[in-house]
Amino acid sequence: MTSQYRVNYHLRAHKRDSLIEFIKGMLLTPFVLHSQPTNAQTHVTENAQRFSEIFSSIEHLIQEHRSFTRQGIPTYSRLAKLVPSIGTFFTPLPLQQAFERVNAQDKISARKHVPPSFNDVRRILNMAQAMAIAPQLKLVTFDGDMTLYADGQNFEEDHGLTALLISLLRRGINVAIVTAAGYGDDAKRYEHRLSGLLAGFGKARLEAEEAARFFVLGGECNFLFRTVIQQGNRYGLEYVSDAEYAASGLRSWTDSQVQQLLDVAETELRDCVERMAISAEILRKPRAVGLVPQAQLTREQLDECALSSQLALLKYQGSPKSQPCDVPIPFCAFNGGNDCWVDIGNKLIGVRILQDMLESPPEATLHVGDQFLSTGNDLSTRTAGDGENID
Repeated sequence: MTSQYRVNYHLRAHKRDSLIEFIKGMLLTPFVLHSQPTNAQTHVTENAQRFSEIFSSIEHLIQEHRSFTRQGIPTYSRLAKLVPSIGTFFTPLPLQQAFERVNAQDKISARKHVPPSFNDVRRILNMAQAMAIAPQLKLVTFDGDMTLYADGQNFEEDHGLTALLISLLRRGINVAIVTAAGYGDDAKRYEHRLSGLLAGFGKARLEAEEAARFFVLGGECNFLFRTVIQQGNRYGLEYVSDAEYAASGLRSWTDSQVQQLLDVAETELRDCVERMAISAEILRKPRAVGLVPQAQLTREQLDECALSSQLALLKYQGSPKSQPCDVPIPFCAFNGGNDCWVDIGNKLIGVRILQDMLESPPEATLHVGDQFLSTGNDLSTRTAGDGENID
């Protein structure tokens, strides 16, 4: 491997997960100490046993943390002392069993030169979460771009996930896409992005009751749609007005406050364009402002725009010059892969709106996304339900 492929992780602290890094560190010790066995099969068996024991111990740490959480003192747990940024676990995690399933497929314990990686640990955590939540699952929410379909692309008609999503709906599970894409109340724009999935609903001849379990929540948390069977047995989306669901307590900001916040974000994005000599267009929407490059930007440049905007907005909301508000207005500043956006609200609010409407508690709610890091727009959903992180 040549030096051009090396990564300076000191510059990527915002792209690391503290729990995964802690687990990686625990797994590294037996990997290093026992990496040169005399017998290959002995190496595989003994490494698998050591890794399995570590995951069992972490499983018990999580269970202890959950018991402290129920008592209202989560920071007293041993896990909270080891990983201070740890949050809430709504379900137990069968990590030992999940490791054994993943290891049987990927043979992690058979490797002699590459220790368990971020992706390995993340896959095991995802497997454990899916195993834990399955019996009581009521609501699955998905990010759109880079999760269900490629960035900026549409859900294709031959997509392999179509049958799986239909299976969830037929099992009585509610499914929703909670996306940053904000087209206001224009259902046609969202229908175009999801045209392949809606066509799949038609081919499967979903009943009206089954189709009605599928929702789209756009602009992070601002525009809600439900699936309906339209004239000619065509499956489409119907806008659900704010008056039809209880979101007032979750979206309590005024339009004046929103526009002031977007003014600050727009000013910071324009400063980034000038400071880094970027060729980009600034787009302003009713509930968002974004930077859309006219030429390819690096990931680092987009991260800089997201982090700069995030810091500017946090400073503004802590300033006495900002317009008074009962609580700071939630926002999300993120690197979209090919652009950078600041949205009013976040997916935490979006998921909570759906939870209230569908009567799905956090321990029965699963969010699947690709951006669970500090400049990602899926991170906030961890406090509303369990999350799964994918590439």
